[in-house]
Amino acid sequence: MTTLLIGANGQLGSELRQAFSHQELVLLTHADFELTDPGQVREAVRTYRPGLILNTAAYHRVDECEDFPERAFAVNAVAVRNLAIAAKEIGAALVHFSTDYVFDGKQRRPYREEDRPGPLSVYAASKLAGEYFVRALLDRYYLIRTCGLYGLAGSRSKAGNFVETMFRLATDGREIRVVGDQIVTPTSAKELAGKVRRLVETGAYGLYHISNNGECSWYRFALAIVELAGLRTAVHETTSVAYGAPAARPAYSVLDNANLRSLGLDDLRDWRDALADYLAERALLQGA
Repeated sequence: MTTLLIGANGQLGSELRQAFSHQELVLLTHADFELTDPGQVREAVRTYRPGLILNTAAYHRVDECEDFPERAFAVNAVAVRNLAIAAKEIGAALVHFSTDYVFDGKQRRPYREEDRPGPLSVYAASKLAGEYFVRALLDRYYLIRTCGLYGLAGSRSKAGNFVETMFRLATDGREIRVVGDQIVTPTSAKELAGKVRRLVETGAYGLYHISNNGECSWYRFALAIVELAGLRTAVHETTSVAYGAPAARPAYSVLDNANLRSLGLDDLRDWRDALADYLAERALLQGA
């Protein structure tokens, strides 16, 4: 079966490329494919006629989305709609990725798939709109929400990820302030990609939460990075209000992998164990 991977050079796309290497893969990056062009979307899907489409492309600069809502909805919603239509035309299954930010963070237990969304930002609203298009247009889909994603490709790109931001700030000798009142589950892109492969093999279509297990604040995440990596820098705790980011974030957006657990597949590791492995792999990569 041919699998079409959109966003193949991103931090999740790079890990999916490895996880699905046993299949015939067609790799598309932003350099050779514009997701917001419906003609290009239709042409690519009709040309390669994949049985499975993995879509990791997104406009995920959360604060920037507040200033460019049209761009956010064009990429995260309308383009997803066009991709879903193209997939339906050839009978392909679609794997599409969404975010924990679709929730408002008012509850204090991990969010299950059936919990009511309540987006607080333009980014979150655009991602939720993309979800609705997938669910309205397709029967054969895997819609996956994840949280606090980081991957090795982020260590090689300018976009980076939260872990790489901590390294950059520590290297620059800058004071690090991180919010302590937003609770998440940092998730390894490598573990997510491997779980997506196993999920697709079940043929159990639907909406899934997939994140590592456990929870922490972004501040506690930063402390763990500094400790495990042996960085010589101080990390100070601050609040969301004091930090003053343009886009609102949920105070609590931990995901419960309930639907994954119903399939017997919720064996992802605790976030701290996954982080330790990431840092070890990163050290090998940086030393190569």
